[in-house]
Amino acid sequence: MGPSRDAAGAPRPLRVRNPPVRPRGLLCASGLPPEPAAPTVPAPPGVTPLPVTACDTVLGRGSWKSRGRRGPAVLGNGFGGSAPALPVVFSKPGLSRAQLQREMTTLTHRGRRVEGRNSDKKPDSEEDAAADRELNEDDPDDSKDIRLTLMEEVLLLGLKDKEGYTSFWNDCISSGLRGGILIELALRGRIRLEPLSLRKKRLLERKVLLKSDAPTGDVLLDETLRHIKATESAETVQTWIELLTGETWNPFKLQYQLRNVRERLAKALVEKGILTTEKQNFLLFDMTTHPVSNTSEKQRLVKKLQESVLERWVNDPQRMERRTLALLVLAHASDVLENVFASLADDKYDVAMNRSKDLLDMDPEVEAAKARGTEMIWAVLAAFNKS
Repeated sequence: MGPSRDAAGAPRPLRVRNPPVRPRGLLCASGLPPEPAAPTVPAPPGVTPLPVTACDTVLGRGSWKSRGRRGPAVLGNGFGGSAPALPVVFSKPGLSRAQLQREMTTLTHRGRRVEGRNSDKKPDSEEDAAADRELNEDDPDDSKDIRLTLMEEVLLLGLKDKEGYTSFWNDCISSGLRGGILIELALRGRIRLEPLSLRKKRLLERKVLLKSDAPTGDVLLDETLRHIKATESAETVQTWIELLTGETWNPFKLQYQLRNVRERLAKALVEKGILTTEKQNFLLFDMTTHPVSNTSEKQRLVKKLQESVLERWVNDPQRMERRTLALLVLAHASDVLENVFASLADDKYDVAMNRSKDLLDMDPEVEAAKARGTEMIWAVLAAFNKS
């Protein structure tokens, strides 16, 4: 196809854009000397060159890839890569070389200040990250044993070995298991207490906030997570224990009750080979029981708690393993701590009970302020002390 012609039949002049030439005397954004200016090809006869519109400032990355295209060219670093996203000054009519250099220096310093402010921003404080690392650390004594949740351990402590059921007179274990769910979720980094404020300083006044809704793999924990996520307004630790237990006068809040918690925990222990399932006849009705089949696992758990207040007693809750501290608190709240020390001799029994009492009589507000990683444990203890 030949060149286009006008009405008189004469060939029309071609209009081409001269390639943009990098301004001389400027440094790249990376501090390296500029590339040599692109060679200018003289326009052939009969071709009218079209001037390129000057661009005052450009923000971007890349190299001279916009040659022959519409839009501003972007400065590169001289090695085929991209320079940092700093303002780059191109030639501006009426400015001398010294003025351009001063403007370039000002923009460079401004960009560095922005980068410095962005680098100081962190998603979480260092203290929160350290608390998360501590909470996610496993108990060294449990590395080779069956991993049990706090609720399963509390139920195992409350079960009678041969009969396979808890005491009929124990009306505290239901709420104790719900408190164990909250502590277990906190130890796994799923929930936390809202930060301290001038109006809300006490543990029982601070709300439970959802930190992550990632599934845990445990049915009860995941169901509780869905309840916490579904609430329109956050609730306190004591309120959540009541809601999960079903002890509420609000009929619209009954949907948050966890049902058949003991039976579901017992089935989980059966799957782990610790309990078995049997049927027992109680005159007028039959009841499913779960006797202990793996007595060594329960003995290991009892021995661990006994040693924590005897041979390994540190007289400082901040130095105790967090899961051990939580288990002592939950055993006390569930009224099964007596079962832990029942096999001890009289003198050791008195020592263990006195030390446990001293530990549980500590001020939860003071102890929670010493280590943020144990706030949920002390909040649950404060809730049971109040009730």
